[in-house]
Amino acid sequence: MRHPVTPHPTRYIVAAALALILSGCASQKSQPTTQFDFGPAAPAQASSRAPVQGAPGPVVVTDVTGSSALDSERMFYRLSYADPLQARTYANSRWTASPLQLLTQRFKTRLAQSGARVLSETDAASGIPLLRIDVDDFVQDFGGVSQSTGVVAVRASVFQGHVLVDQRSFRQAVAATSADAAGGARALAASTDAIAADIVAWLNTVDTVNTPHTTQR
Repeated sequence: MRHPVTPHPTRYIVAAALALILSGCASQKSQPTTQFDFGPAAPAQASSRAPVQGAPGPVVVTDVTGSSALDSERMFYRLSYADPLQARTYANSRWTASPLQLLTQRFKTRLAQSGARVLSETDAASGIPLLRIDVDDFVQDFGGVSQSTGVVAVRASVFQGHVLVDQRSFRQAVAATSADAAGGARALAASTDAIAADIVAWLNTVDTVNTPHTTQR
């Protein structure tokens, strides 16, 4: 006579646990992705820290360059209080375009708002000064569990022909209003606008006509 085989209770436990894991993964995958950009560009004077006398002359602005990590839509943050060497990304938050693209457009917009004539790279051969911007840092940096800043650091170089006329580094760190991706996006946008104002002021001091030698700061 055959006796019915009763499944061991452990099997039910394993099956239930597996179901919970799979349902958890499915719910994570179904979470919508939130996208951020720098928002509309307010009038330039609203972001300037000091009044700028006059406006820069015509300038060719190249696309902003930086590390390959900044050539994607991922949003990076850093827990400096725990592990400052590790760059992390938000799981469900992205930029609408790569930070390099967002920075390029914002800097061009701010320069145009300052009164400068912003030209494309195809005009570089006409003897008009060329502005190149390289990004050294662009990250939401957490100094504590609930305190973070949007850190932007760049190197700006002005060329006349193939000659380096002047170069300067700029860095801004604006406190985030919230310890999340939205707060980081707002802080990084504010830092970018502050650097744009600094670059405009600096360009007004660069002499591309009577500078016979290269300078660097």
